[in-house]
Amino acid sequence: MEKNLIRIGIVSPEKCKPSKCKFECKKNCPIVRTGKFCIQIDFSENKAKISEELCIGCGICIKKCPFGAITICNFPKEINNKKIHQFGINSFRLFRLPNLKSGQILGIIGINGIGKTTALKILAGKLKPNLGNFSDPPQWIEIIKNFRGNDLQGFFNLLSKNKLKISIKPQYIDSISDKIKGTVEKNLIVKNSNTKIRKEIIQNLSLDLIYEKEIQTLSGGELQRFAIGFVLLQNADVFLFDELTSYLDVKQRIAAAKVIRKVLAENGKAYMIVVEHDLAIIDYLSSFICCIYGKQGAYGVVTVPYTVKEGINIFLSGFIPSENLRFRENSLNFTFCKKILNQNSNSRIFFSYPKIEKTLGSFQLKVENGEMHKSEIIVLLGENGSGKTTFVKLIGNILKTDENCQKIEKMRISYKPQQISPNFNGSVKKLISEKLSSNGLKENFKEKIFSPLNLESLLEKKVENLSGGELQRISIAMCLAKSCEIYLIDEPSAYLDLEQRMNVAKIIKNFIYEEEKSSFIVEHDFMMSTYLADKVIVFEKKNEFSKAGTPQKVGDGMNLFLKDLEITFRRDTTNFRPRINKLDSLKDREQKLEGKYFY
Repeated sequence: MEKNLIRIGIVSPEKCKPSKCKFECKKNCPIVRTGKFCIQIDFSENKAKISEELCIGCGICIKKCPFGAITICNFPKEINNKKIHQFGINSFRLFRLPNLKSGQILGIIGINGIGKTTALKILAGKLKPNLGNFSDPPQWIEIIKNFRGNDLQGFFNLLSKNKLKISIKPQYIDSISDKIKGTVEKNLIVKNSNTKIRKEIIQNLSLDLIYEKEIQTLSGGELQRFAIGFVLLQNADVFLFDELTSYLDVKQRIAAAKVIRKVLAENGKAYMIVVEHDLAIIDYLSSFICCIYGKQGAYGVVTVPYTVKEGINIFLSGFIPSENLRFRENSLNFTFCKKILNQNSNSRIFFSYPKIEKTLGSFQLKVENGEMHKSEIIVLLGENGSGKTTFVKLIGNILKTDENCQKIEKMRISYKPQQISPNFNGSVKKLISEKLSSNGLKENFKEKIFSPLNLESLLEKKVENLSGGELQRISIAMCLAKSCEIYLIDEPSAYLDLEQRMNVAKIIKNFIYEEEKSSFIVEHDFMMSTYLADKVIVFEKKNEFSKAGTPQKVGDGMNLFLKDLEITFRRDTTNFRPRINKLDSLKDREQKLEGKYFY
């Protein structure tokens, strides 16, 4: 091993099961065979322990562990000296922290499982950093001294004396209804003495429309908007948002971003941090960007703050020039869609549908007739409740149109619903075997879908124990694995981190193109929408009535959609990703004057 590298070993407490294995890691370790205690089984903690000093990095224990519980990494010594927190022996560790700046919004981007939430908990005062000394944690005076010469020194000095009021929106909002009781109005009415900003927060987040609802009865999107409003209405010094856009449609995401910027404008000295996977939103919101890179479940390293454009492009490229460090083999870009769009332009009509009407209670949906071609993806754009999911179900004959409508031609379809639940008793391997064996499993399933989605490590997991992101990837794989003509995919980006979203978009795009199939996709992440779409259908809702036009070119459809939102997009010159122009910026005003809301 190089002199400037050290070895770190991670043993997952969830995966390590000594009572159910034959200690394969210990028995096959070459260092243990020489009589040294490189790997030991600690029955009091029910997990294996690895000596990082004795480990030679042969990787045999990784291969032999039947549960995939072990990770061994080589790590730079220089960064190891900047350890912020380690949970225990052979456990996850975080290096460096985001450098806060008052009066600015700091955006944090990175994949799941590398310490974003841990960093927020430390900055919120919910987790005291141990600087890697988990057996004898340091006192505040030593922690503050560790950050001398850094803006964080003053921050932790105030935090240690309880002189900072911190308001945090958690990553998982489902538990809010267990902790907060009563109506929305009751919980918001006395939270902020500034009448003007309080009114703007409530109106921008449409919270006045759900005033009378009990917290326990709120939908996912309503609960998310309530959580954002609840946090912003606090008279706080520090505002922390962990995953801002879950359950929100594009219109609601933009509204939330705008109101956060307004609150900061009113409270110019506040600290604000936003952790988010929607690149368009974090680009629009942030003043600076910190990337977090590392290995999932093993370690995370926080970079220095960059300008918004530079920070996002560094993450997408997977290379940090200032550290001469590559943390991802391949860069992520948005150029693939142009190639497919050009090749689809003259293909024959594959499927057409008539004018559609559907009445559900007081809600009425009207859709213009349309057609699609082979190797074509049509993305549905519109706010929540505008009928996108209803349209998808009508196309798949899961729902029937109103009686006075012409019937939709029946096609062989595969459907991934919006809501996915782990209601299967057994392993992922058993699920795939039972659900797909009788449905004409494609020969290239493993090569085209299974391996690119990184599902091998999930095979032995119980379906009921899968995380939201794992369940999403399995659902997408099972949808694409079925032999059919049209794939109906509802919100494929939900629960996925930024890198997984790009990977999933690329897999779906490649699959539909190479297999000469077609797909309708509902998606709220603007990056994924623009990458996936060959054409778009725009849904326009007014009260209980919604209408959708015929499929149209991406540029025309996006322009119509964005005009209603009063925002403009441009393309980044480096990787062609769509970027939201800052409100009332020179570029924003120029494009609005030209009527070009989307380039």
